[in-house]
Amino acid sequence: MSRSVQTLAYARPSALGRTGTDALLGLETSGGGTPSGAEKHPRFFSGFLTSPRAAARGLLAVADVAGARYHQPRPAPSRDPVVTGNGDRLRFESFSACCGVYARLDIGRAGLDGARTGHGTTNVDVNNPLRTALSRMTGDDPLHLRVGPEELAVTTTGGAVVEKKVPLPERWLRGFAEAQVASAGFDLRAEIGAAEAVRFLRSLPRAGSGGASRGATWVVPAGGSLRRTSRPGPGAVCLPGPERLAALQRVLRDATALRVYGPASDGAATASAWEAVLPGMRLTLTLSPDAARGFSGEGGVLEALATTDAAADAELVSVLLAWEPRVDPVELAERSGLTVTRVRAALVRLGTAGRIGYDLADAAYFHRELPYGTDRAERHNPRLVAARELVSAGAVTLDGTTARVASGERYHQVRERAGVLSCTCRWWADHRGGRGPCKHALAVRMARREGAAARPGPVRAGVAGPPGAVGQALGGPDGHRTAPEGETSAVATGGRR
Repeated sequence: MSRSVQTLAYARPSALGRTGTDALLGLETSGGGTPSGAEKHPRFFSGFLTSPRAAARGLLAVADVAGARYHQPRPAPSRDPVVTGNGDRLRFESFSACCGVYARLDIGRAGLDGARTGHGTTNVDVNNPLRTALSRMTGDDPLHLRVGPEELAVTTTGGAVVEKKVPLPERWLRGFAEAQVASAGFDLRAEIGAAEAVRFLRSLPRAGSGGASRGATWVVPAGGSLRRTSRPGPGAVCLPGPERLAALQRVLRDATALRVYGPASDGAATASAWEAVLPGMRLTLTLSPDAARGFSGEGGVLEALATTDAAADAELVSVLLAWEPRVDPVELAERSGLTVTRVRAALVRLGTAGRIGYDLADAAYFHRELPYGTDRAERHNPRLVAARELVSAGAVTLDGTTARVASGERYHQVRERAGVLSCTCRWWADHRGGRGPCKHALAVRMARREGAAARPGPVRAGVAGPPGAVGQALGGPDGHRTAPEGETSAVATGGRR
């Protein structure tokens, strides 16, 4: 696989220092989007933190995740977190190298001493000397935070002093999209107080301790606490790979509560989110359904991307975004003239470019801006590309709630029950829809939407060549591309994100 390299250029290293009696945390920025366009070193915030130690520990936790590989642990290049200013808060985000853990620290206005932030998204330098200095903070002495260069540096910087070359985190981009789709389906399942949160989190196994979990475990509310169990039951939340919550240990001293989010359980392993409530801020870790699965291959975006209007709708909706901390699909529907369903599909497509996130505490989307276009949605989702090729090749025959899809010399039956499509292919047998639809089900969905039933007779009508040509055109004898339809391992590819 290709290894693209991203160069992050900073005017100087981020550092923790002093100005008189006050401590100063200066976070340097590199190449970001703002309301006025792209800037080399955008400046988002300058003001005091109301809970300096909690903020320092939270930032370290986000950096911990960025430098961790939870599946098959081995050294991984540490990537700098992404920070977004949304006017009333700062959001620091990262993914683990295996793309199975998404971390976000939200510092709200109450945590920023009431000061407003600018608007935009960029990377911030979190280097090893800074991590050491932050970890040594034990008190809550006044701490001034600056995100972006000093005013003098804005006008005098002639070039980058510090450069970091890291693999382009394209898997982060896919992960941002998939984590957003998964989180939008979560509900608050449990909330426990500080003492019980400490007890519960400290009881979890840690990586390398010999007690690390094999597969998913479950957590059920028990009075004012949480109890681990090996089987799902009513109200249970999946805890896939409990050792992946280790970063929350950073903030236990300052946590006031722990909130647990997840989807309604049907017994299958699912993603879940764990939010430590801190004074004026929140630290959230979202876990993929299995430690061996990265968010980047979950396939949750495919249904929305398969609609015929998603691309045009995304362009329209993108014009209406303005770095809002809360993006309301109903309001966007009124302003755009689209239905709420089409707006949600457009937000998913924008999410594939990293432009939309989801905040569980607010139960709302938010706007960020990464330097990627929505045209990446196609090549980052090979199942989507393969499904379009099946439709254009005339490989789909529709018959009421049943459809037949030609794949090489084989035929797969796709059935619909209660709006859910199932297939006779190996992908469906292995995942049962848990990794998104297979390419055959996607092709059927597209054909029905477009009213493009294949002609009677040979299902491969319109495709030149001998029997099996459709499958060969799609990359294999059974119509499977040489690239996997979804990632079964969270090992970093070194490609994009």
